[in-house]
Amino acid sequence: MKYTLFRLAMGFICTGFLFSCGNSDPAPQKPPPVAVNVYNVGEGSSIYFDQFPATISALNQVDIRAQVAGYITGIFFKDGQFVNKGMKLYSIDQQQYRGDYEQAEANLSVAKANLAKAQQDADRYEELAKQDAIARQVLDHALADLEANKKLVKAAEANSTAVETRLRYATIYAPFSGTIGISEVKMGAAVSAGQTILNTISSDDPIAVDIALDERYLPRILQLQQTKKTGKNDSTFTIIKSDLSRYKYPGSIYMIDRAVDPQTGTIRIRLVFPNPEKELRVGMTCNVRVLNTTNKQSILIPYKAVTEQMGEFFVFVVGDSSKVSQKKLSLGPRLGDKVVVRDGLQTGQKIVVDGMQKLRDGSVVQVAPPQAAGDSAKSRPGRDSTKVK
Repeated sequence: MKYTLFRLAMGFICTGFLFSCGNSDPAPQKPPPVAVNVYNVGEGSSIYFDQFPATISALNQVDIRAQVAGYITGIFFKDGQFVNKGMKLYSIDQQQYRGDYEQAEANLSVAKANLAKAQQDADRYEELAKQDAIARQVLDHALADLEANKKLVKAAEANSTAVETRLRYATIYAPFSGTIGISEVKMGAAVSAGQTILNTISSDDPIAVDIALDERYLPRILQLQQTKKTGKNDSTFTIIKSDLSRYKYPGSIYMIDRAVDPQTGTIRIRLVFPNPEKELRVGMTCNVRVLNTTNKQSILIPYKAVTEQMGEFFVFVVGDSSKVSQKKLSLGPRLGDKVVVRDGLQTGQKIVVDGMQKLRDGSVVQVAPPQAAGDSAKSRPGRDSTKVK
């Protein structure tokens, strides 16, 4: 009986031990290192273009407004034509202003006649006063009348000049040579002085192109301004039009704005380009390419090593213990299969160029053996010198 009870007890103990062993969780294992290829970050010489959005504007542009009120009685140009300085553009009904001018001239003539009479009276009374033939009061009155008539002549002359100016403003001339737009008014339209815009004239050869540059580019632009180039082969400033074609004429710096915008940290640069064929029109948008001529060594890395997240660019840098960390970059232009790094990397660092999809910050990697010299993707790390012309 005792033997039977002992066997049952031992059976329960063994069963519980086996059950507990069967349900114990295994110890977690670390994921194996990710096999990757790396690139040794180094510097190389590069010639490239920085590209900036730009707006085409006129060097000289003016809105033509009516300076007197009235009705349009003449339009002497075709919409969109080139007009020369001084060309007659519009006429406003002159009947009222001509009548006012004639009346002002008549009033001036009367004032001058009264002045002449007052001058004669004053001269005569002065001679009589010398002979004590008249009272002094009579002479004083004559001299006062003379001064009053002089003032009246001046007032009549000023009124005549003002009326003549209004009459002259009834005919509108081109203030400078340029292209005139589509007329905003038609024959017979009523216009108001200083308010109604009749048309717009802008110069178009040469033409201006405005770009807004980050203030860090200012020393480079100042250097380019001091070393101006001229000629058809100059490629310092070129335009890429909206259809991605290149404009055939090079440009030059016209002016640099007086101050940096404190809100955006940018400064406006105005370039000037020849425009003999009128290909460029005011208001067009384009891209301006600025040649990098600093001859500075730049950090170049394979573009395939870069990952983009929400408009920002990153690479995985291999650190101690073969762990990777994700670094944010500020990129420059692409040069073939390479890209210029403006900020975020230093020479001598190692970055991952293959296998980034399996990585996250802190992952452990295993660097693959170097690629063979005959491989198609075999640019040796840190030795690339890319030139793009």
